[in-house]
Amino acid sequence: MQQLRINGGNRLVGEVRASGAKNAALPILAAALLTADDLVLHNVPDLADVRTMLKLLEGMGVKVTRSGTDVTLNAGNVTSTKAPYELVKTMRASVLTLCPLAARFGSAEVSLPGGCAIGARPVDQHIRGLRQLGATVDIDHGYVRATAQRLKGAHIVTDMVTVTGTENLVMAAVLAEGETVIENAAREPEVVDLCDCLNAMGAHITGAGTPVISIEGVERLHGAEHTVIADRIEAGSFLVAGVVTQGDVLVTHCQPSQMEVVLDKLRATGAVLDIGADWVRVRMTGRPKPVSIRTVPHPGFPTDMQAQFMTLNCFAEGTANITETIFENRFMHVPELCRMGAHITIEGHTAIVEGVAQLTGTTIMATDLRASASLVIAALAAQGSSTVDRIYHLDRGYERMEEKLRALGADIVRIDV
Repeated sequence: MQQLRINGGNRLVGEVRASGAKNAALPILAAALLTADDLVLHNVPDLADVRTMLKLLEGMGVKVTRSGTDVTLNAGNVTSTKAPYELVKTMRASVLTLCPLAARFGSAEVSLPGGCAIGARPVDQHIRGLRQLGATVDIDHGYVRATAQRLKGAHIVTDMVTVTGTENLVMAAVLAEGETVIENAAREPEVVDLCDCLNAMGAHITGAGTPVISIEGVERLHGAEHTVIADRIEAGSFLVAGVVTQGDVLVTHCQPSQMEVVLDKLRATGAVLDIGADWVRVRMTGRPKPVSIRTVPHPGFPTDMQAQFMTLNCFAEGTANITETIFENRFMHVPELCRMGAHITIEGHTAIVEGVAQLTGTTIMATDLRASASLVIAALAAQGSSTVDRIYHLDRGYERMEEKLRALGADIVRIDV
């Protein structure tokens, strides 16, 4: 097991490059199952979840070649259409293999997923939509089993906005016969990036980034080359760290147009922002002003930035309300922040955060991916030394975070225990 040891109090100053987006890379990697040709991807981050997805695909017979941030996949000789529990239990995104397998091979057997324990994230919308496309889908002994001849286009209205559900159903529809319309579709940039990649592979998708996506099915997809978008959550996390440590941080190779709601909230803290086509610089002096947030699907405030802004508000001069509407169990970082001296009260789906002048370092435990980032940020600004346990959560979504923070002046090391 590994930990992070952090001596707080250093201002973060300097430049950091945003990595490729985990939440875009994972569905795009799964999309390699839709063609027998090479799919060449650039800007793929080196993360635990990405490695898990590649291992899962290799277990199905997909040939994977990796060189730095470049990955080439070839699913021309798939030998298995099963995603076993041993891999799926560690990463919910494994369910994204369900629809590509069913669409191209006519069968799929995917274990019900695991991942972060931040609340119930059922796959019922995936299953219902796949059935509407003509597949027979059963759940047996913890596995979703789907069989189909060629899928048929359908009009699908999801009961809720679901990112992975939208992505899975789009991948099913690209090889279906006829037109599929998905209403109440997720609008996240990562959904758009997947659709851009699929269109480069020969799909006919329109409306990505809007609530209604239309797909005209094709007989087959071909190979393509695609660059994964930047990780807006990683970029936002570094910007929050700059504010909390009263620093001066430039995040490069990001896409500010995909982060507007987060950037607006950062301005509201009193931070000074300079924004270019692919970079954001944040400068902060003094304690931030409190900012209340309410998480909602894109283009609203992202749930994946909630924990980081809670940490920011712990240091603010005043009180803010944090309301979580996406996941019912995403305040698990609150007890850890309180152990550092934060003043947080939970009332239902809302956390009331009363800022304090100083947090103090201690041993804290990461409980999920984004909670781990919030605790690291808290430790960076806290007085004294902190130890962050269970950082395998952090490694699922942040590429060499301690190295990037150290380059900005943080006193942080990874240790084996």
